[in-house]
Formats: sequence, structure tokens, C-alpha cells
Amino acid sequence: MKKLSPAIILTPERYAVEREAFRRHVMEVKRVRRVHLGDHLTFLFENTDTMRYQVQEMLRIENRGTPEAVQHEVDTYNELIPAPGDLCCTLLIEIDDEAKRDRLLREWKDLVAHLYLDFEDGSSAKAQYDPRQVGDDRLSSVQYLSFACDGKVPLDVRSDLPALELSARIADEVRAALAADLA
Repeated sequence: MKKLSPAIILTPERYAVEREAFRRHVMEVKRVRRVHLGDHLTFLFENTDTMRYQVQEMLRIENRGTPEAVQHEVDTYNELIPAPGDLCCTLLIEIDDEAKRDRLLREWKDLVAHLYLDFEDGSSAKAQYDPRQVGDDRLSSVQYLSFACDGKVPLDVRSDLPALELSARIADEVRAALAADLA
């Protein structure tokens, strides 16, 4: 996965014209990058296109397009892009009921320290995350994670949090997309 550069970020005017086509493309890219773990966890594996889309959308939403604003967003998202041979994802904790969400985000405060990708050779990669994403008493419902894969394509995603011990096989089409990212 390549780092972003300001040169690939469209001006607000150009993005307004190309947004719908780019959005359709990115939604298709994301479709084959989702892994569901249990009822509430979705891992969305990112690539250069998905990260570029996030930068473009942030700039659009905030109505910013100055070179300084573009550089700031590029720098911010580049911090999330892992080293070559590794993967990154956005973890979405999806709980519709507000009271239940608040309770589980408190109970699962240590979740990100208990997430893994498992490989065919029996090895695992533990999630790496920025501790600033976790509050003093609860977890945020969106987490940015990276995994040191050393070029290996993951087979499963897993949680060993005692309150949430789960494992899910990664679908072949997702594995193929991740293999392309790791190549």
C-alpha cells in the first residue's frame, strides 16, 4: 500500500465533478474488504484508494482545499498506512441501541489489545493501535488498526477478549484483495 501524496488529491472543483464515479469505485473496493466478526464488529481493510477517498471527503466536508489543508489531511492519513507487507483496517463497532452501545463500549474497553489476524502457517499478528483512540473508561466505536503481516495473507480474524471470544474466516475474495495489497 502506497503512502498518499498531495499530487493525487483533486482540487475541490475537480472532485465535485468526479466524486460520484470515484465514490462508486471506492464502494466496490470496500465491498471486497469487509470482514464481520460476530454481530457487532466489522473490519474494513483499507488501501490507497479508500484512504484517498477519506482525504477527499474530509476536505469536501470541511470545505477546505488549500495546499496546507491538503498536506495536513495527507499527513494525518499517512500515519495510518502501515509499512510495506503489512495491512491496516478501520474497525467499526456497530451497535444500534444507544444504551447497549454505551455499556458494551465500556465492557470492551480493552478490545483492540485482543484482536489478531491468523495465518495459514499457524502464526498470528496482533493489532497495533494508537492508545489515544481509547478513552479512560470506554472504547471509541471507530478504531484504526494495523497488523504486521510480513507479506502473508491472513486466513482468519480473531478476538480473544474474554467477554468476546470470536473467530471468523476471511472470504476468498477478501483474501485476494488483501494479497494484491501485500504484493
